[in-house]
Amino acid sequence: MKPATGTARRARLATSRICLVVTEAICRLPWEEAVGLALGCASVGMVQLREKKLSDAAFVKRAKRLRAMCDAVGALLILNDRAHLVVKTGADGVHLGEDDMSPLDARALLGPTVLIGVSTHDAQELEAAPRAGADYAGLGPCFPTTTKTLTRAPGGAALLKEALPVARLPVFAIGGIDSDNVRLLVEAGADRIAVGAGLLGRDDPATAARVLAAALDAHPRRVPRRKKKAKHGRGRHRTS
Repeated sequence: MKPATGTARRARLATSRICLVVTEAICRLPWEEAVGLALGCASVGMVQLREKKLSDAAFVKRAKRLRAMCDAVGALLILNDRAHLVVKTGADGVHLGEDDMSPLDARALLGPTVLIGVSTHDAQELEAAPRAGADYAGLGPCFPTTTKTLTRAPGGAALLKEALPVARLPVFAIGGIDSDNVRLLVEAGADRIAVGAGLLGRDDPATAARVLAAALDAHPRRVPRRKKKAKHGRGRHRTS
């Protein structure tokens, strides 16, 4: 069952490490098969539907199918751009680019329980994202990509090193990420990524997802939680 409250949605967002960006044109397998295989990896906690060329009617149909697939694994569903279709599709939120509706307008339209993500490209934009009402941010582009036309040069690991220290919300590195380059971003501080062709453009999206998840597990800030020390009476030695 999909999260129905803002608290539940934000709790799921906090545990999401991989956002799967879905565009049918980048899928090597039939899109439903490719997405289903990728979702089989528990680390894919969020799906973003990005279909620029679909009519609203076709987009709604696609989104409702993805809604059912996300519900089956407890993943969030985010629509790219089309804030006016969030309620109709039962999506958990919307992701907005710099040329889309403003986050404040989207919040006024959708209310407090819906997730709002924004695209950011540098430290200044990332620092401003919470003030604009965003719940999370995409940061990039990190590497060259054929998924979309880039208006900025890819920033690579240097972009993350510069921008992540000012982040005050979950940040998904995005742009041309795959199993060959993800470790460069992890070493720069990334603990979340948004991936399209790096998963759906592979023959085996499930294996690709596991490889990416394993790389994120090596994040330098991931420190195992220490066990609580047992309480002992006075005069006894404590054990670690």
